[in-house]
Amino acid sequence: MISFSHVDKHYRGWAQSEVRALTDLSLEVRTGEVFGLAGPNGAGKSTLISLLLGFLGATRGTVLIDGLEPRVYIEANGVGYLSELVNIPPAWRVCDALERYALLAGVPQADLSGRVSSVVEQLGLEEHRRKRVRQLSKGNLQRLGLAQALLCEERVIVLDEPTHGLDPLWTQRFRDIVDGLRAPKRTILIASHNLDELARVADRVAILDHGRLQRIVDVRATRNDVVRGAPYRLVVQLGDDHVKEQFPGARALGGGEHELHGESLESINAGVARLIERGVLVKALFPVHSALEQQFREAVGAGAENGA
Repeated sequence: MISFSHVDKHYRGWAQSEVRALTDLSLEVRTGEVFGLAGPNGAGKSTLISLLLGFLGATRGTVLIDGLEPRVYIEANGVGYLSELVNIPPAWRVCDALERYALLAGVPQADLSGRVSSVVEQLGLEEHRRKRVRQLSKGNLQRLGLAQALLCEERVIVLDEPTHGLDPLWTQRFRDIVDGLRAPKRTILIASHNLDELARVADRVAILDHGRLQRIVDVRATRNDVVRGAPYRLVVQLGDDHVKEQFPGARALGGGEHELHGESLESINAGVARLIERGVLVKALFPVHSALEQQFREAVGAGAENGA
């Protein structure tokens, strides 16, 4: 559905120096998938999205949506888009804003009221319908931004930092919204710094660093992966003093929590079994990083070391 082929994007920076925002980037986003985009600040995520939406042109290479140049596709079909910074005129009222955006997006007049009511309900904005945008909290403004992105049920949806400003409840509900948006003919691209959220909602995640694609992680395949040598957190309720006997390299964090480094899962299990035999009450054992986060750390570190 979405294709980047050997894409470069260069800018003229301060004092005419050249800034390479993207270098030789190639990737395919499939129809029907939720695709994540991750990377540190300055990695090139915003530039990639700007190219995808036709705001910018590539210095070299091609960007296509369903075989068409981005502006050609968008003018013919539209795209649902949530920008990183939601910027809606502060004097507008919530429902008025959504009606105006729906009209601009081509929602038929006969469907306008129903479509606006649907997204208002979906994003929990009923009690804020008549409020002016300037009266909204940061989280409610973010939900309004999400609502306008979902007005037309487009085949391509691009969400830039969609959970920014959302409280834990609405962050969780966002996952349900994404699940509800999944469809065989729809492609959803989500750019986020929140690796935990991407691990929960995405099928694959591209990791960028210094304008280069470092790797694409198949999140579905790695959800149950065990990363050898990755740190684990061990929490005990009773017998805290025995942990060091079994795990000499453990770092005590206080409150019965210990971080285990460089241990295989087999050695951790054997050590925990011995602790339980000694009467230690083990409360929890879990990896400090998800498989996606571990891959992100490896990819970004590798990119930095290679000067990418």
